[in-house]
Amino acid sequence: MADDLIVVGGGQAAASVVAGVRARGDQRPITLITDEPDPPYQRPPLSKRYLLGAVPASRLLLRPLEWYRDNGIVLRLGERAAGIDRAQRMVRLASGELLAYGSLVLATGATPRTLPAAIGGDLDGVHTLRSRADADALGRELKSGRDLVVIGGGYIGLEVAASATGAGVRVVVVEMAERILQRVAAAETSDYFRNLHTGRGVAVHESTGLTRLIGNEGRVQAAELSDGTVLGADLVVVGIGVRPNDDLAQAAGLATDDGILVDGACRTSDPSILAAGDCARFPRGRGHIRLESVQNASDQARAAAGTLCGDEITYDPVPWFWSDQFDVKLKIAGYSAGHDMVATRPGRRDGACSVWYYRDGTLIAVDSMNDAASHTMARRLIAAGASPPPEQVRDPACDLKSLVPAGA
Repeated sequence: MADDLIVVGGGQAAASVVAGVRARGDQRPITLITDEPDPPYQRPPLSKRYLLGAVPASRLLLRPLEWYRDNGIVLRLGERAAGIDRAQRMVRLASGELLAYGSLVLATGATPRTLPAAIGGDLDGVHTLRSRADADALGRELKSGRDLVVIGGGYIGLEVAASATGAGVRVVVVEMAERILQRVAAAETSDYFRNLHTGRGVAVHESTGLTRLIGNEGRVQAAELSDGTVLGADLVVVGIGVRPNDDLAQAAGLATDDGILVDGACRTSDPSILAAGDCARFPRGRGHIRLESVQNASDQARAAAGTLCGDEITYDPVPWFWSDQFDVKLKIAGYSAGHDMVATRPGRRDGACSVWYYRDGTLIAVDSMNDAASHTMARRLIAAGASPPPEQVRDPACDLKSLVPAGA
């Protein structure tokens, strides 16, 4: 039992760790623990095609059930890891059962933030979206002609708004900040998506908070906003961010700070315990960051698998993300935090463009809207450490390929 690997989690990171270990030929016993009833599955479709019933649940699975059996991976579905005894190297399940580990990986993800019960957060018809069960519950309520209020103008909120509008639901987005996407994008990108949504019939309230949700017999009926507006609401979706699931790590005495702190090899403050995905905060520049994306979950988990198998590499990604809203695909390369200027580049198609972020003259990120070519070039440029001058980026006649260093 001393060599057993236990992975706690049911998402992309958990699946990528066990697949990465097996791909390296490591045949140690592996147990994967998840409190969900299904093996690890994709999350991005939950706010898009799955929400509308266009994708069956079976298509969400990252690996078929048989793959785990064939690769000697024990699945403990519907079980919750309730504690870690680091001295004895034991994971305690909520049932009281103890499982011994030689190495442990925490891929516990994140949990949506909710509204306080005092302002109606516990009313029926108020939803968050993180799991398949969440999407199933919300999807049953998306009926044409109903009124949906989305609290929070981030990516999840806007994706749900677009999907619901496509189902014939009337949608209002309420954002407390000065603009939608303010935490994650420049004003130019916010403007693009505000225009997209309002052009499709979504009402957007910015610089407006939620005062309370109003219920009738335990069911949400309306939303009162900070400016006094009262919106009818047959249902509400809360998209106000997530918190990392680091409670298990904290209780075990591991170092945490808005996530589980890891080094460049994905080790926590206990070298026999690793962490990856949305729950992990890893070194970048002079500090640590935590990324919430499929790319990070997958790539960081593969790096963790390398560490487990003695092939240690430093995890230093060029992050990338995506979001689908209506007929627009947003692709993001890099990490825009701390930018001090942007340059906007028109795309080749109507409505296509890209927003390029710089910090101290260095290109750090690019948002591409229906502009796959710019996204591809941006990833190559950032990975190569190349920073084309903003005036070249703004010039649609400039061939981006010519700006990529040879061999990059």
